Amino acid sequence: MKNIAVSASLLSADFGRIAEALKLCEASGVERIHVDVMDGHFVPNITIGPAVTAAVRKNTRLAVEAHLMIENPWDYIEDFIKAGADVIGLQVECYGVRRPACRAYGQYPKEIDVLDTAAFRRDMARIKAGGREVCAVINPGTPVAVLDSVLSGAGEAPAVGSVLVMSVNPGFSGQKFIPEALDKIRYVRARFPGDIGIDGGINAQTAPQAVAAGANVLITGSYFFSSADPRAAAALIKNR
Repeated sequence: MKNIAVSASLLSADFGRIAEALKLCEASGVERIHVDVMDGHFVPNITIGPAVTAAVRKNTRLAVEAHLMIENPWDYIEDFIKAGADVIGLQVECYGVRRPACRAYGQYPKEIDVLDTAAFRRDMARIKAGGREVCAVINPGTPVAVLDSVLSGAGEAPAVGSVLVMSVNPGFSGQKFIPEALDKIRYVRARFPGDIGIDGGINAQTAPQAVAAGANVLITGSYFFSSADPRAAAALIKNR
């Protein structure tokens, strides 16, 4: 069993007190900071970009994950490398023909059935060349088998550094956990030795299920930041 890590999603933090939120994460035993980057196009919400990510990097010793929930992520890869993100998450739904019901502006969630592996690998190479880890992120409605072509590279080496399974449709914090995400995690874990994260609705009840399925990175937002005792909340989901 891989070590369990807790990643705190700043989407649920007080944006007017980010520095304090980062100190809280460090004091609470959180291992990673998850930065949800949204553009109002890939998802129906707008959050933050490279400038705030750079500020987060300067104010914490923890690993910083930049989850790019944006259209045309390839236009911003170097910006997030310069901002200091340790992990850059690419949504697979940006690499392939989307289903008819989610192709137009304002149609969500974004989903695909076939991954454009060549395009995805090109952007993976850019991230790796910048010395950062690549995370492949998949939405609830996209079939998990699209990841097959990026779970392994030449020989036995994985192509991606990690995988993130969304257990809610991305865009907003505080959503209800989608249990079908557990089947995705089982599928990936059977084929992939690296870190597998889960994001959405993670709390004391769902964390044990996710870990049992094979996840080892638990992303928590509203559960952690709304807790009366964040340290205890982080320890509870980490130790299940």
